[in-house]
Amino acid sequence: MVQSNTYDAIVIGSGISGGWAAKELTEKGLKTIMLERGRNVEHVKDYHANKDTWEYEHRGGRTQQMEEDYPVLRRDYALNEKNLDFWVNEKESPYTEEKRFDWYRGYHVGGRSLMWGRQSYRFSDLDFEANLKDGHGTDWPIRYKDIAPWYSYAEKWAGISGNRDGLDVLPDGDFMPAMPFNAVEKDLVERIKKNYGGKRHFIMGRTANITVPHHGRVNCQYQNQCWLGCNFGAYFSTQSSTLPPAMKTGNLTLRPFSIVTRILYDKDTQKATGVEIVDAETGKTYEYYAKIVFVCASAFNSTWVLMNSATDVWEGGLGSSSGELGHNAMDHHFRLGAGGRIEGFEDKYFYGRRPTGLYVPRFQNVPGDDKKRDYVRGFGYQGAASRGRWSGEVAEMSVGGAWKDAMTEPGNWSVGFTAFGEILPYHENKISLDKSVKDKWGLPVLKMDMEIKDNEKKMRPDMMSEMQEMLESVGAKDVHTYDSGYGFGQGIHEMGTARMGTDPKNSVLNKHNQVWDAKNVFVTDGAAMASGACVNPSLTYMALTARAVDYAVSELKKGNL
Repeated sequence: MVQSNTYDAIVIGSGISGGWAAKELTEKGLKTIMLERGRNVEHVKDYHANKDTWEYEHRGGRTQQMEEDYPVLRRDYALNEKNLDFWVNEKESPYTEEKRFDWYRGYHVGGRSLMWGRQSYRFSDLDFEANLKDGHGTDWPIRYKDIAPWYSYAEKWAGISGNRDGLDVLPDGDFMPAMPFNAVEKDLVERIKKNYGGKRHFIMGRTANITVPHHGRVNCQYQNQCWLGCNFGAYFSTQSSTLPPAMKTGNLTLRPFSIVTRILYDKDTQKATGVEIVDAETGKTYEYYAKIVFVCASAFNSTWVLMNSATDVWEGGLGSSSGELGHNAMDHHFRLGAGGRIEGFEDKYFYGRRPTGLYVPRFQNVPGDDKKRDYVRGFGYQGAASRGRWSGEVAEMSVGGAWKDAMTEPGNWSVGFTAFGEILPYHENKISLDKSVKDKWGLPVLKMDMEIKDNEKKMRPDMMSEMQEMLESVGAKDVHTYDSGYGFGQGIHEMGTARMGTDPKNSVLNKHNQVWDAKNVFVTDGAAMASGACVNPSLTYMALTARAVDYAVSELKKGNL
């Protein structure tokens, strides 16, 4: 039996983009249903931050059974017993790998807004113009001036802490007070600026952790357990920031356990009429109707929904008429950098567990970079200075009074950075439907086929050597580089596959995030990205979503949708 329900708007997904879409649509008066494929996670009630390490059976670690049950998650740090229920059940929701792809997903209300790294940076015109200038990918249909007001809008509501650093390559925003540098970092900031004539910078990481009370949320308590859910609401998540005002309007219906299988499309009007879902608990099918549909299921899942829709009109799915749907997949390559030891600050320490660190903005292939490089685009770094554990580091001594005395002293100061590099939007890097493999609900899964290419491989040696040079220039000792290897997807910044563009022939979406083939369908998460820059992308998703909703509601009122 098919049950029908009608709303003004449908939002698919409840993560960073979905939460923003729900907030903006409901506050503009639209009766909205937000469909989430996983369970509900209630703010505070369903978090893990109040539980101490010793209260876990395995002290927060991982077991052999967990590694067997989560073959993808075990590839990196994410697998542990503390927040295991925040990650996808991989046996229920598999995918196939033509080439290795590490897909770390959160199927629940809030999605990965509960586990994200919170680093929040604006793209600059250097980023929005890159595709056009170097010929990779397709030109963005917008420029910085088009999105700058929406960056401000998103920052003011989400609460981004940071300094106004005055750098063209990394535009300033509307920030809360930044988190403080420690003593060593203060020194390094001045040294790097002097040594490179103001061309390179160590700045405080701009993070979606509030530093003053904000819209009923309590400022950060420096516990650095964000990935367990914040009881204070101190970092941006759907639960802490966008869901409460959406619910307050009385216009939002939240339906968890709702797997959207396809967008319903009317070929006569060339518009969507709604969506079909499978109830994840009962397996029953339902339809929901609306005037506009926002697809915010996270990049690759949003593209999956499009691929599975209107296949009677386009074999490749809704939005596939350009031949670009599913293509141009991106991430950020990383897991390499440099570190060293800092002397002369033995009388200094720091307090609290700051949930952000230093950031080094891109300085390669930008105005003022006088080095000749054999790659395009560039990279930034994230890192910090800190003191070692209170272990004394006493050689061959683990008992006795002297060892106990040593245990009361902190270790050495060290500094380390990890580089994050841009991956170009290659057409060959793609996802597709694998109809030979089905998930728990009998739906086809995604097949991943992507890899880094020569440009990224040429960039990686620089990502180590440049930081080695910088650390040596500021006096670090025993400087070492490292490369732990990178697997596509490990950056957890999936982007592309339904990109924005200037023409229906080169893209899936227009400058307002509308699907060219269905003007009342909007895609505003990572799928929309035409390039990835080298900075964390989530703030851009927030801004694009708020901007698209503003346009959609305006067009709806004019009768154009």
